[in-house]
Amino acid sequence: MAAFTGQLDAINALADNSPGFVWRLQSESGNAADIQVGDNDKLIVNMSVWESLASLNAYVYKTGHRDVMVNRRQWFERPEKPFQTLWWVNPKHTPTLEEGMARLALIRAKGPTPEAFTFKANFPPPNR
Repeated sequence: MAAFTGQLDAINALADNSPGFVWRLQSESGNAADIQVGDNDKLIVNMSVWESLASLNAYVYKTGHRDVMVNRRQWFERPEKPFQTLWWVNPKHTPTLEEGMARLALIRAKGPTPEAFTFKANFPPPNR
């Protein structure tokens, strides 16, 4: 995991300085890799807020973050069920870890919906 964790500061700094970035979950270490979720010590959390789906997509797939995605099988087992989800938040809302886990449970139970979706199966933001 050292090859993965050794990149976290640089990849997080890249996110922090990317167009459309708003916020990311982090502990005192500056990342979220050490935040424990339940009793699963093999789960690494990553949660962020972006101004648009397009800005998040650009960061994930068109920056140095893409290399992490391409090489993730070196560090992580292939998931048997969805491991990520997207959802719209009100501009002034900061999501909680519990909210993120509930959205992940939702997409695992129902597939993509306006409340929890993916890059490939996404929904427009709700009227505000």
